[in-house]
Amino acid sequence: MAYIEGRVAAVPAANKEAYRKHAADAAAIFREYGATRVVETWGDDVPDGTITDFKGAVKAKPDEIIVFAWHEYPSKEVADAANEKFMSDPRMKQLGATMPYDGMRMIFGGFTSVLDENAKGKMGYVDGSLVPVPASNKAAYHELSAKLIPVLMEHGATRVVDTWEDAIPDGKVTDYKGAVKAAGDEKVVYSWIEWPSKEVRDAGWEKVIADPRMYADSEPYDNKRRVHGGFLPLIDA
Repeated sequence: MAYIEGRVAAVPAANKEAYRKHAADAAAIFREYGATRVVETWGDDVPDGTITDFKGAVKAKPDEIIVFAWHEYPSKEVADAANEKFMSDPRMKQLGATMPYDGMRMIFGGFTSVLDENAKGKMGYVDGSLVPVPASNKAAYHELSAKLIPVLMEHGATRVVDTWEDAIPDGKVTDYKGAVKAAGDEKVVYSWIEWPSKEVRDAGWEKVIADPRMYADSEPYDNKRRVHGGFLPLIDA
């Protein structure tokens, strides 16, 4: 089963090109050790939330932009083996010493891919989400997602991915659980939607919102704590 390592970070807007180079250098190493795809995206349409949002998730400062990123691996075993190699690779240590952002506020973790509908179109825009879901509602959540994904694809999305928390560490400053104010037995879902362009995405969402199939009688999670935003591709390797 595919495995996803997802990250969210806050990067000073002035450091965009430095971050792009840093991310590209790191992506080459991740691919060398088994990642099948490395994606970095730059915040474009990231709304402020009433309860939770991406800015609060990483304690972003006024001059910082949200980065939503992920690595795809063929399995958890490959991802774990790759992480062991990263730890001892001097190139990664050098990159760690020259990060153009505050790594202490970055949130990261491993997720198991559960739903992945892929039309294999070019990615020109991404919608990213973090969702708190009670562990007992896992099946109900994925059943609902499976019904909604075809609607998104019908209205222009080229790929929709839902993943389920597997290994997300507690952070000293920020973490995924804090990002969505997870409580009790709630787990974090890391998901994204790929679109050919921002224009297709904007038009697609107008149709999605007007589509009655998108509205369930009940939701097996607290949608008010969903963290979401739109992002432009920065690295896709």
